[in-house]
Amino acid sequence: MTTTPQQDTQEPQDTREPVDADARDTAEAGQGGADRPGADTRGGGSVAWRAGIQRAIRAVSRPEPWKRGPVLAALALLLGLLMLLHARIPDGVKNVGSLVETFLPWFGVFVPVLLAGALWRRSASAVVALLLPVTVWLTLFGGVLSDKSHPGGDLTVVSHNVGAGNPDPAGTARDLAASGADVLALEELTTQARGAYEKGLAKAYPYHTVKGTVGLWSKRPLSDTRTVDVAMLGMAGPLARNLSAEERAATPRALRTTVATDQGPLAVYVAHLGSVRVNPRAGLSTSQRNDGAQKLGEAVAAEGNERVVLLGDLNGTTDDRAFAGLTSQLRSAQETAGDGFGFSWPAAFPVVRIDQILVRGVEPQSSWVLPATGSDHLPVAARISW
Repeated sequence: MTTTPQQDTQEPQDTREPVDADARDTAEAGQGGADRPGADTRGGGSVAWRAGIQRAIRAVSRPEPWKRGPVLAALALLLGLLMLLHARIPDGVKNVGSLVETFLPWFGVFVPVLLAGALWRRSASAVVALLLPVTVWLTLFGGVLSDKSHPGGDLTVVSHNVGAGNPDPAGTARDLAASGADVLALEELTTQARGAYEKGLAKAYPYHTVKGTVGLWSKRPLSDTRTVDVAMLGMAGPLARNLSAEERAATPRALRTTVATDQGPLAVYVAHLGSVRVNPRAGLSTSQRNDGAQKLGEAVAAEGNERVVLLGDLNGTTDDRAFAGLTSQLRSAQETAGDGFGFSWPAAFPVVRIDQILVRGVEPQSSWVLPATGSDHLPVAARISW
């Protein structure tokens, strides 16, 4: 009997290694651009670009990138809500609300930090969550970054906390006289340094008035000058170190005067509100400053002149809720006609703008910060018109 060899019916196994889909797309894209006769590099680049988009879509459509970085996503959302709802943060516990509002622009620094973490973790959820703080920050401060200044103006005003510990008041007076200001407000004047400022500014400013620790020098006549009560019964800070308790209680920290201009009278207020202290136990101590801001707001509300300029060290930013009584009546020259945030303190590395120029009934044309003097504050300036 003849037997035939048994045929192998098994199919040959595929020994090829699986090819990654992204690698296949890349290879196909490359071949599509190279195999076609006469294909130019622009066509190949377009195919490669489409392949890259397809890979990115596939990457974010997978569940893994959305599951990564939940802590980063939560922090991004909390950051956005903190900036969005800053006015609702209670001030009753250690004045946390005022502290947040004082440094509110700096919360934007956390955005690139969180973005770097999100990219490192390849977390799609964290990247999307960052859209909230970015949108809120740009809504609050995006307009500040542009230059809103205009040429011209009728009057230049300057305000400067000259510093009680200023080692060179005569040099500071020379710098301020060279600024070209028509109206110059000084805060934190000491008895010892007052003579140096009066002597150094006498030639440029024939008119001046001083009330306590604040003064105004002007190229235009002054009249109707009086002190303004800003409730500084418990005055503290470097200025108070050389004063007795009685002197602190009796030393004015704000004045009001009228400057005669070619366009009519201008009411000018000069103020130095109470110092703010950060204490780990008590938090942000703002009671004296807040009382002074309220008193100053009441004085401005009662002002009969429609043209008003407030110059001074308010020891707070215009974002702080404590100044709602002032900012509801007056506009910030820096926010209206400045370029950037105009930070003024501390002079060595400014991080906040606590020296303000606020106006009503006049139009700010430009606002800027002057170079440092011997003070720990930078002078601030503005050009206004009618």
